[in-house]
Amino acid sequence: MASVERTITVSQPIGKVWAYLSDFTTTEEWDPPTVSTVRRSGDGGVGTTYSNVSKFLGHETETQYVVTEHDVGRLIQLEGDAGSVKVLDTITFEESTDDTGIGRTSVTYRSEFQPVGAARVVEPLLPPMLKILGDKVAASLEEHLQAL
Repeated sequence: MASVERTITVSQPIGKVWAYLSDFTTTEEWDPPTVSTVRRSGDGGVGTTYSNVSKFLGHETETQYVVTEHDVGRLIQLEGDAGSVKVLDTITFEESTDDTGIGRTSVTYRSEFQPVGAARVVEPLLPPMLKILGDKVAASLEEHLQAL
């Protein structure tokens, strides 16, 4: 299973960061491949569903996500199904303070990709592409979180 993980730390309180990222529709702002994300059902907690359209390698793909774990201020996990690829996105949050007592939040975003069926032939190609994608997502996420 191919995966990508990045951790960023921003000078923002955890409540503000949690509120922003636990609403998965904000991927339209901070996730460069995302074209659109629409909440289809739920209140953001476990069982909430989202439809996400992303453009990757010149192709648009629709992924249906469901929130499988939701621990306020600590973790949100979503399982995605794009037909030929299963995705597991896990976002964890950790609060700290800097030397001056200002609240900081570390966010770790991990995406795991499991090609299924005929798509499994591309799995060896995923790690280098995911490294580039992970770097772009981390930079954009940090920029958007700092601007909150």
